[in-house]
Amino acid sequence: MRDLRIPDQRHPEKAHRPDQAQPKKPDWIRVKAPTSAGYKQTRDLLRENRLSTVCEEAGCPNVGECWSQGHATMMIMGEICTRGCTFCNVATGKPQTLDAFEPGRVAHAVQKLGLNHVVITSVDRDDLDDGGAEHFAQTIRAIRHRSPSSTIEVLTPDFLKSKPGSLEIVVEARPDVFNHNLETVPGLYPSVRPGARYFHSLRLLQRVKEMDPTMFTKSGIMVGLGEDRQGVLQVMDDMRAADIDFITIGQYLQPTAKHHRVDRFVTPEEFAGYEKAAYGKGFLMVSATPLTRSSYHAGDDFARLRDARLARLGRG
Repeated sequence: MRDLRIPDQRHPEKAHRPDQAQPKKPDWIRVKAPTSAGYKQTRDLLRENRLSTVCEEAGCPNVGECWSQGHATMMIMGEICTRGCTFCNVATGKPQTLDAFEPGRVAHAVQKLGLNHVVITSVDRDDLDDGGAEHFAQTIRAIRHRSPSSTIEVLTPDFLKSKPGSLEIVVEARPDVFNHNLETVPGLYPSVRPGARYFHSLRLLQRVKEMDPTMFTKSGIMVGLGEDRQGVLQVMDDMRAADIDFITIGQYLQPTAKHHRVDRFVTPEEFAGYEKAAYGKGFLMVSATPLTRSSYHAGDDFARLRDARLARLGRG
């Protein structure tokens, strides 16, 4: 039986890749190991409901801080992805069949944790006709039923290989925020995100806005993969052309020696420069720090995002 704790079994597509040297992390990227009672309470609740989180599966450095506050990003549709992105620590392979009871368990956990804002993400499910769109919609509806005052953010796959109408299924379930990450600059897609297409992902987010202009859209990239500043600024321009409201920019961290190498650690001053540039290009909300991740401080950021829109409309 496959053991996902063993690197070669977790990432069979990377097992024969040469090791990539992992540079020493600078002081500004270090975080403390999680030990708080709140962290353990969140962990136990997730285990009790047999729920996966991207916090664990992707090895997020902020897991201690977020879980200690009762915040976790639920990862639906299993813990095995059909893609093999070179930056990602989520296991790759053939996923199991969908669990019809999972949306209810997610909704129960959201209610139990008392979340004002919840982020739902998933693995890529290229094995499903709709890429898992209906499962996303069912999860959104289950949360709305159990926690009607909670705001919902989805971080979806690209639905690249899904049947027509899949994206519409998710949008029609009316999440408050639709997030899909571009991850990197287009020139690095062949080596970083080989199963995806940059302009397809960009168009996906643009289509969300066309279907529902009131829905907030969000996307993020990692830096330190080998891109240059001009490439990052071009991605910002592309996002704004697609009317994306919120951009996140964080430092890429290499999960194992078999993953894509860290080209360099971007300094906090450079991140501050990216933040200033992004606001100058018209984003309603920007999060650009070394430890920024898609779901980091998502609840607080959603409140600021909503306020920023009202201020721009002259209602703030």
